[in-house]
Amino acid sequence: MKVTVENKKNLEKNLKVLIDKSIISRELEQRFEQIRKDVVLKGFRPGKVPTDIIKKQFGKAIYGEVIDKILKESSAKALEEKKVRPALQPKIDLKSFGEGKDLEYTINITEFPEVKLDSLDKIKYDDYEIKIDDTETNKRIKELAKNQKNFVEVDPAKVANEGDLISFDYKAKVEGNDFEGNEGKNTQIEIGKDLFIKGFDKQLLKSKKGDEINVEVNLPENFPKKELIGKKGIFKCKINSVKKPKDVEVNDEFAKTLGAKDLNNLKSIISKQINEEFKNSLNMISKSQILKGLEKIKVGDLPQALIDEELKVLVQGQSDEELKKNKASLEKKASKRIKLGLVLNEIGEKNKIKVNPEEIQAEIQKQLSMMPGQEKIIMDYYKKNPSASASLRGTLYEEKIIDFIKSKAKSNKRILDKREAEKIIKAENEKNLEEQNKNNKSLSSNQEKNKSKKNENKALKKKIVKKVSKK
Repeated sequence: MKVTVENKKNLEKNLKVLIDKSIISRELEQRFEQIRKDVVLKGFRPGKVPTDIIKKQFGKAIYGEVIDKILKESSAKALEEKKVRPALQPKIDLKSFGEGKDLEYTINITEFPEVKLDSLDKIKYDDYEIKIDDTETNKRIKELAKNQKNFVEVDPAKVANEGDLISFDYKAKVEGNDFEGNEGKNTQIEIGKDLFIKGFDKQLLKSKKGDEINVEVNLPENFPKKELIGKKGIFKCKINSVKKPKDVEVNDEFAKTLGAKDLNNLKSIISKQINEEFKNSLNMISKSQILKGLEKIKVGDLPQALIDEELKVLVQGQSDEELKKNKASLEKKASKRIKLGLVLNEIGEKNKIKVNPEEIQAEIQKQLSMMPGQEKIIMDYYKKNPSASASLRGTLYEEKIIDFIKSKAKSNKRILDKREAEKIIKAENEKNLEEQNKNNKSLSSNQEKNKSKKNENKALKKKIVKKVSKK
């Protein structure tokens, strides 16, 4: 194989590849021999069909198959040999081919621009650590206890008020007739929640054990019997019990209902949980500071084809008209994203940062543990969508690069309490929102300018038409 490089303009170049006909001939013979073992033709024993007969029957198809294989293998080898890293999918242009001929083709390539990596110790970021005290942990546990209501039966003479739990049997009729599924036993509803049928539980207010009450409601749109939807149903209810809510005592038993070993273990779990909630948000702020620092690294001119590819991602869902109006700002955003991606990738390549299959599996397992009961759905999703695993790999790769940068950059250690952490996160969110509004304002301003120009052009056209008609 002979490979020569022809530089074109900017980052575009061609690799001219020449494959000797003897290599193609050898590959063809090997493929014919493989086929001979399996081909079955009338008049010949299996494995004994002459080569010229096989060529006559399957020659064109086999030649195409062999050429395709040689193109894939030789183009990959040519890129590796000349140490070329394509920014986009290379295009192959066949120049000369055919049985008994050399194979000659050109690989059209757009290379990545040069990235001039500075020393990473110039980058600065805040390294946040949050300390959660017992007050915050106890407050969260009390909220959990408050939401986990415990109902106890009371004196039969006590009437049901809002927030109480009523158990009752019922038999319903519509227009005096029974219907399928019109009876219920020991049905429970919490007064005030209005979760059974709209307006139902209010009619059970002030009832007590042993009472029989007729409840009238219009059957809802999601009622199983479609022909009864919207009709008035009369439910004859017999109250079995009225239970009042009782505060749940925060102790070891309560902790066990939440999956902890005891109360101390629950406190430890909740403390870590609160810490993680803040840690994720604070880590995003640190990452944002690092990415801002990486923007200062110089990257060569970007090929337009690369910007166009990124634009396709940014403009998804936008009309052609919107794209034309916002093209300049979108191209700027696309360029910024590409440059940042190139810098991160260069850091990853130079420092041999890789994501192995075990790390991807570990991340999937982490997701499974966070969504109990959904394990099969998640696993099926990753099996059926290879792009999802590729996306996950990309996320992990970026995280590893950011962690590497952190190990080299200058960190400013900041230990925060919950109040300070909330203040910093709030300020960051407000800043991001302000930037977003600013960008939206800029886009709408451009749209107004374009609209104004269109109106001016229309007015000008009208004047011209009037002058011409007068003449």
